[in-house]
Amino acid sequence: MCSSMLRQIFRFSSYVSPKSYAPFSSRLLFSTATTAPPNEQEAESKEEKPAADPSLVACQEENRKLLEQIKTIDDKYKRSLAENENLRVRMQKQIEEARVFGIQKFCKDLLDVADVLSSALSSVPKEAITPDNPHLQSLYTGLDMTQAQLQTVFRRHGLTQLNPVGMKFDPNEHQAVFVHRDESKDARYSSR
Repeated sequence: MCSSMLRQIFRFSSYVSPKSYAPFSSRLLFSTATTAPPNEQEAESKEEKPAADPSLVACQEENRKLLEQIKTIDDKYKRSLAENENLRVRMQKQIEEARVFGIQKFCKDLLDVADVLSSALSSVPKEAITPDNPHLQSLYTGLDMTQAQLQTVFRRHGLTQLNPVGMKFDPNEHQAVFVHRDESKDARYSSR
């Protein structure tokens, strides 16, 4: 009987929409359950709860513990990854700073050499550099070329020469070598 009923339903299924046979859906599922109002079924299910199996409770407890353990391990793993990324960024920044500031002391030391070269060139009078004195002329030319090359290297690395003559003292750009007191001005009213 069930099979003939199914054949009839499937034979006419192409002609009938699913909405039209919705009232018959409980018969189509061949359920043996009694249809009781929802409140009664809920009340029966509450009353008929079987006692929990001790092995099931133990498995659920173990499952809960393992899930907590997975959660803590996952948290530690994510924190470790974040710490490693922060360490990588920090080390990269320190390497860049070491590269930039490591050469700074070397450049400051070379500035003294540039000052000495400049003093050596300015100490030789121009009239003394003649073809009659070829040794002095070649020495002067060599010092001049060395100073020009040193200034080129400084410019390539961002060092520029300042000519502070006539400029007001700026502690950010200038270094005071000595202080000269002007007697014509009163110290209380010195202009800044």
